[in-house]
Amino acid sequence: MMLRHISFLKTVFFYSITAFGGPQAHVAMMMKSFVHQRPYVTEEELLEYNAFCNLLPGASSTQTVTLIGYKRGGLPLAILTLLIWITPACFMMGAFSFFLEYIDKKTLHTDIFKFMPSVAVGFLVYASATAFRISIKNTITWSIMLVSAFTTYLLFTTPWVFPALLVLGSIATNISHKRIPQVETKPKKIKWGNIWLFAIIFVLAGVISETARKNDWPNRKPVNLFENLYRMGSLVFGGGYVLMPMMYEQFSVRPAVVREKNPNVISIDKDDMTTGMGIVRAIPGPVFSIASFTGGMALRDAGPLMQVIGCIIGSIAIFLPSALLVLFFFPIWTILKKYAVIYRSLEGINAVVVGIMIAATLYIMKDISMVNAKMISMINLVIIISTFAVLQFARIPSPLIVLACLLLGYFF
Repeated sequence: MMLRHISFLKTVFFYSITAFGGPQAHVAMMMKSFVHQRPYVTEEELLEYNAFCNLLPGASSTQTVTLIGYKRGGLPLAILTLLIWITPACFMMGAFSFFLEYIDKKTLHTDIFKFMPSVAVGFLVYASATAFRISIKNTITWSIMLVSAFTTYLLFTTPWVFPALLVLGSIATNISHKRIPQVETKPKKIKWGNIWLFAIIFVLAGVISETARKNDWPNRKPVNLFENLYRMGSLVFGGGYVLMPMMYEQFSVRPAVVREKNPNVISIDKDDMTTGMGIVRAIPGPVFSIASFTGGMALRDAGPLMQVIGCIIGSIAIFLPSALLVLFFFPIWTILKKYAVIYRSLEGINAVVVGIMIAATLYIMKDISMVNAKMISMINLVIIISTFAVLQFARIPSPLIVLACLLLGYFF
């Protein structure tokens, strides 16, 4: 059965090794890879998946990719899609935890990546234009989009802004009931397995981790590591850029205060942690892969084998909650969509998504040199325009666009 999905899985793999720029840029690249180059989902479906995943805690771009796999081939393909998507980034970040001490940290800021923000902006402009055409059709959606774009730009680093705007947008399009009246629908049975598994792991991990801490179990760090990262993956809204400050506080700031009372606490040097936070921005794939680096650094003192185990624990613990939550709530969402109140909500939610994309474009652009009378500014502007034009009018695969800009950074 999986053989007929080989082409799709190859697309997922190439996407995983070229998806730079964070969650918003990831969605823009999905639009090209999974909608326009190969129609695995429609534009409307992708926007709906992205909006739905932004309502949940966890890694939103990872959840969106997982749902594309779920739509194509059910649960088995969803799991395989998830693994292919996260493996390259997790492997690279885990490897950095081994090589960090041998690398001159200044060389990590190599110019090879200097044009990637411009590429991300080009993808975002392309996705924003596509989403605008689909979602902005009347006065209320125009208003929601403008308010969302303005609010998101001002509060881009605030974790609650995305789910809050999505909820408010859904309420705004439900003020009038006349446009989309309710139609009778039959209730369906809900499968509770995934949410029970999520809750059981959450509670057991917390209880065992606290017991290990209070009784000062020897070699308790792997248990504490799993609980800390599983909890973060279960509760964080706003994506990887919100997750990283939480990790920094948990593993670098807090241990410095409690180490005298609790010498076995997981502790990562502040400089090492900030270096990892810089590295993950320069590699393709989910930003949540920072957990692989964190897991390796947390158990590095216990030897190479435990360091590998730490990388694996970090990868599993951070992504497992996202997968369980999205695969539980999405079937419920498909049932609820048949109710007019939810269907009306989608109109507002999609308008908010367009606003968020526009804000993300502007937010990234403010850090890109484009107005100075310098060669680098002209190149950045040309890259943004060229990336949009190629995506809009040509059938050149996204990986080739990314590769071309990496080469441009290397030679210029």
